[in-house]
Amino acid sequence: MLSGDKPLYSQIIEILRGRIERGEYVPDQQLPTEVELAEQFGVSRITSKRALIELEREGMIYRRRGSGSFVKKKEGSRRPAEDPSGMSANRIVSMIIPYVASNNTLGHIPGIAAYLESRGYYLTIHNSDWSSGQERELLRSLPKRGTSGIILYPVSTQRNLDIVHALHASGYPIVTIDQYYSLLSMGSVVSDNFGGGYTSAAQLIELGHTRIAFLSTIDIQYRSTVRDRFFGYCKALSDNGLPVDIDLVYSGMTDQAESDPPSRRQFYKSLLGQMLEQQVTAVQAEHDLVAFEIAKAAADMGVRVPEELSVVGFDNNLDFALHSDVPPITTVEQDYREIGKRAAAMIVDQLEGGERMTARVEVPIRWIARQSTGAGPEAIADEEEEQDLEAR
Repeated sequence: MLSGDKPLYSQIIEILRGRIERGEYVPDQQLPTEVELAEQFGVSRITSKRALIELEREGMIYRRRGSGSFVKKKEGSRRPAEDPSGMSANRIVSMIIPYVASNNTLGHIPGIAAYLESRGYYLTIHNSDWSSGQERELLRSLPKRGTSGIILYPVSTQRNLDIVHALHASGYPIVTIDQYYSLLSMGSVVSDNFGGGYTSAAQLIELGHTRIAFLSTIDIQYRSTVRDRFFGYCKALSDNGLPVDIDLVYSGMTDQAESDPPSRRQFYKSLLGQMLEQQVTAVQAEHDLVAFEIAKAAADMGVRVPEELSVVGFDNNLDFALHSDVPPITTVEQDYREIGKRAAAMIVDQLEGGERMTARVEVPIRWIARQSTGAGPEAIADEEEEQDLEAR
């Protein structure tokens, strides 16, 4: 029913407006709820809520807290001034995301939506589906369609640098979340990825591990998140007198890691086999899902976690893994909601203050120790030596 030509909420508005004007919904009749509209049109609840808010602003409907939305009498209806795209000017912020999670949202979105709503702005969400080309088209088209600012979750900080720079240089409000463009002085809100990478390696070293592999399925330079985590890993090794062994750095294997389940399972088993040949006793993974796959491969191969292999992830958003046969994954937690809130605040500050944002905000991370990490060979050897000395 809905197409990709106009924002989804705008299409829902047109459909509901038509039904009201044709008399399918009569004055004081209750409209479908936000949840019902979301199910009917196959959109998020945020989108359906936005459609009802806009209809209320037009005077087509009225809303009662706790009761729902109702058709307003025709003589009281009005329509606000609109820009050529049909969108109410200056109150819309769009978010471009590279994927939609299984629950149709990302952890950042509640923080963004709540802050924008508190300031009288509305959020639209657009999925680039991990396509740099689709992301580019959204960056080109959204400002023309009336969007007042963009919160960008980039596919990669190596792509679309030119158009992002052009928007920022022209004074258009745009900030990035999750990643940042190292060559651009523009607003961004990210986790302390360097600190997270450093903490992971330092904790493993403290447990007695000296052969720690860094694993990323994408090329390290492709995203600033992974790059900074890798730099943190390297610094922790150096600070503790350990060499950065390039043979223990595994990256750039996206195709194999995202293949069909049987091939993916075999890939991770083969990868773990290579690590074990290098006498690796701990793996610091790009994110929780990769850590989970390594832990599963270890179970398939009879390698005990954490007795023979410690595994650390990143994100703390893999709830299902806590209830699997794999030991719960030790991880670094990101505060997604706070990242979203601060990004939204940057956009609003620029819209209302007129000053271009140039700061990079780093939101603190939190180390969460679980059962996938344990003592390494060095610590075990020291403990055995102490026990021998005590026995004498």
